[in-house]
Amino acid sequence: MDKLKMLDLQKKATIIRKHIIDEVFSANSGHPGGSLSCADILTTLYFDEMRVDPKNPKDPNRDRFVLSKGHCAPALYATLALKGFFPEADLTTFRKVDSYLEGHPSMNYVPGVDMSTGSLGQGIATAVGMALAAKIDKKDYRVYSILGDGEIEEGLVWEAAMSAAHYKLNNLVAFVDYNGLQIDGNITDVMNPEPIADKFVAFGWNVISINGHDHAAIKDAIEAAKGSDKPTAVVCHDIKGKGVSFMEGDYGWHGKAPNQEQRDQAISELDAQLAEIEAQIAKEA
Repeated sequence: MDKLKMLDLQKKATIIRKHIIDEVFSANSGHPGGSLSCADILTTLYFDEMRVDPKNPKDPNRDRFVLSKGHCAPALYATLALKGFFPEADLTTFRKVDSYLEGHPSMNYVPGVDMSTGSLGQGIATAVGMALAAKIDKKDYRVYSILGDGEIEEGLVWEAAMSAAHYKLNNLVAFVDYNGLQIDGNITDVMNPEPIADKFVAFGWNVISINGHDHAAIKDAIEAAKGSDKPTAVVCHDIKGKGVSFMEGDYGWHGKAPNQEQRDQAISELDAQLAEIEAQIAKEA
């Protein structure tokens, strides 16, 4: 990946993070921590990899994406809006009574959402079904999903993982948003899912471990997955609350909205990051 492309993805990810903060602030509820940590994965998928068309969101030949950790809808909505599926101005209606942008993604109301999710474990199970359907129908679309590291404490995740390996679904890539924290604290204290990579290997998956904030590494993992005869799990080591100093590494921001002062500080920090990226883009151009 060339430097300009990587900088462009960093810029988009920072804009997405700004939207996440304002979505949750406007709603006075939501899940900022895990939304911020998976923003780079979503950016790489939607702006450098997936075959999707905002003008034809139901194209039968499109690549599919399932946000298995559906509580991180702010990240998905911000990505879809920036991609052009619906107006960015609508993002601040998040979780409002009369808004189509519900607290969890709904395929019935939101353009670009391929599966309604929220009950943990069900998203990846549906992604397995989509990938199997592609094989049966002899279609070449690929299926991507993001799982939370706390989510993989659900038994359904491993039933899905077993099925994916059994049916040799090499058109499926599952990103594990491995930030080490969930709503009640450290994942190893709540219900230890370790060793995560080894478990996926034992279930018959191709496994790649990367820095989940490195767009080039994310892209390389996607390309490597295409050469495997197995489903691929990309274990993304990342930071909960990434991009906002007082949210980073703090499980308390799993499901809490910032107040006005905190919102302003977060946006100020992200604006500073955005200005730095834009300066680098200008220098490279």
